[in-house]
Amino acid sequence: MSKSELDDRIAILRKSIADLTAQATGVAGAASEELLASRIEEQQSLLDELIKQREAMEEKAG
Repeated sequence: MSKSELDDRIAILRKSIADLTAQATGVAGAASEELLASRIEEQQSLLDELIKQREAMEEKAG
């Protein structure tokens, strides 16, 4: 994956996390909150991995 593609995916994940966080503030009920928290955690994990890949790519290039 190119740096540009990584940057695009990172931006998408950041937007997704922001959207999920906004949704979480408006829901009621433990089941809904757990589902959103789980989705946020999954998205954050993916984001962290992509950021690590981008940083490794930048170190190799630098």
